[in-house]
Amino acid sequence: MKRNCSAFAEDIPPYSGPKAARETYADLKQLSAIPGHIYTLPELQILPGQRRFSKMPWLVPMLELLPPTSIGHLKEWGLSIVFVLAKNYNKLVHVWESVTAMVELWHPQTNSFIFPEFEATVLLEELEIMLGLPRYQRGEEFAISYTVEQINSWSILANITTKKNDLYSMTSGMHVHLLPIAQWITSQCKRKTTNYTAIAKAAAICICGVILFPEADGAISFGNLSIIDSISEGMKIGQAILGFLYAGLTSAALGGPFYGSIVALELWMGMHIQFRAVEDLTTECKTMRNHPLAYVGGRLRMSTRAWCKTAQVKGIQAWRQYLRSLTVANFDMRPQFMHGRTIHLPQRTGLALRLLGNGALVSYNPDRCHLQCGVARTVVPLLSHFPPIQERKRGDAQDERDMRSAVVHWEGCATSTIQAEVEEDDDVTREYVEALKKLQPVGGNI
Repeated sequence: MKRNCSAFAEDIPPYSGPKAARETYADLKQLSAIPGHIYTLPELQILPGQRRFSKMPWLVPMLELLPPTSIGHLKEWGLSIVFVLAKNYNKLVHVWESVTAMVELWHPQTNSFIFPEFEATVLLEELEIMLGLPRYQRGEEFAISYTVEQINSWSILANITTKKNDLYSMTSGMHVHLLPIAQWITSQCKRKTTNYTAIAKAAAICICGVILFPEADGAISFGNLSIIDSISEGMKIGQAILGFLYAGLTSAALGGPFYGSIVALELWMGMHIQFRAVEDLTTECKTMRNHPLAYVGGRLRMSTRAWCKTAQVKGIQAWRQYLRSLTVANFDMRPQFMHGRTIHLPQRTGLALRLLGNGALVSYNPDRCHLQCGVARTVVPLLSHFPPIQERKRGDAQDERDMRSAVVHWEGCATSTIQAEVEEDDDVTREYVEALKKLQPVGGNI
């Protein structure tokens, strides 16, 4: 599945400047001016609708039956953390009030959260580290997981079983159902077969479907099935996961269903907003007991002996008030696990980065989030001339050209090392905050 990316560069049309970019895609809007944005619809119940993210009684019993060799394969493929989260998934409690209040601050044009003094987003590097996934490095574009071809779900599932009855039960429409796959795994384990690799691939579909690509209750799309299948080949799936989460946040922000890795989002919120590591605490933080950080926080230098900054924030109204007045001081811009990490940024204006996935190309704007990236706030960047979410049509010649263009932008992207401390100029910061007010909602619905 290796791809030669450099040969594609000559096919990319030149960037025609910021004026054309503004004409190609609408100017930035205030959150409250975006048609259908849930900021203006405070009574709209968007989460956790349509039975998404419900507990799955079949998940843990199936995982407990996995043979050690199959678990070893999952670890080799970089799914150790995902496996741990899946084994404890039924213990997790999602705080939908905080998630809803965060979604109300999501800007569908910038793919970032808009706070009073800054923008923030889930960085690719943060997601890869939090979930323990194989990390993308510049020069490894051939290993980014995506396909430009039509996806045959049966050919992928044939790595697990070739029985037509099994395949019919596992698929319907354009989705793959996880329960029949889990039942196949359980059957194989109880019969003590030695199909260890097949069992591991089936388990990867189940745990990634629940933790990384939740879309409908107990089902994933063919596109995400293909992404998961590529893990065993050493492909990097972080971009697909993050792009899917961004798309889910945009869907929810515009009044649609929320989908994507709620676990990844809550890990991110936990590290930046909710908890702060305190070494001399002698008691456990009760709030963290049912939080994803309780199971994977150690590798992020966060233990359950932490201070919960939001312990007194209860209910949707309180979360709205807290997040809509959140200051730089109360947002941990650069958690300790990110210190010294290399992050990827657009090379310059016009060479915007887009997250590659099988469902869409999704704009990625880390350069909007200055302090997160370890630099001082300067200007509010212009919009890219690319749409924030471009739905893909696999098997189409234009889609292949678009994917090639996106890959080359990653090939030529800039890199930066995150520093622990950032010095800012007060006058420049004031100008930035004033400019950012153009994105702030008018009025409030608290």
